[in-house]
Amino acid sequence: MSQSILIFDFGSNEEAAQQARHKLEGWKQAFRLGDKLQLKFERVESEESAESGADEKPASAKKGATGKSQAKKASAEKNEDDEKKSAEAPAHIRILIRLDFSDHEKLSHQRWLDRIAAEEPFKSVRAETLRQADEAFDKTAELFDSLD
Repeated sequence: MSQSILIFDFGSNEEAAQQARHKLEGWKQAFRLGDKLQLKFERVESEESAESGADEKPASAKKGATGKSQAKKASAEKNEDDEKKSAEAPAHIRILIRLDFSDHEKLSHQRWLDRIAAEEPFKSVRAETLRQADEAFDKTAELFDSLD
């Protein structure tokens, strides 16, 4: 099997990342690619939101919610706070795309590599292509498999 992983770094631009996902899902369905084209998102929280989230946990633990209703209120407040903080400090978004074609489909594989990189949501962001022969491919493949 001939595999490649394309990594596109969208930074904090959620809208462009969703446009890219929509375009890939459309191609996958239109060209009946099935498992030959798979994509996953990698979201890395910014350091500011991670630090403020760590500070928030002890404060909510100090509230001392004893009843179920108080616990629900505390968790609802925490969720609202987390949503506000995530809106303030957006996550760093990368899209990982795995192309997995048979050995006899080398031409299709190369055409998809070229096509994806040339389309609009992808050509305006930083991209990296890893082939199966590259040293970092195994590490990146493990990362791809670990993502949801």
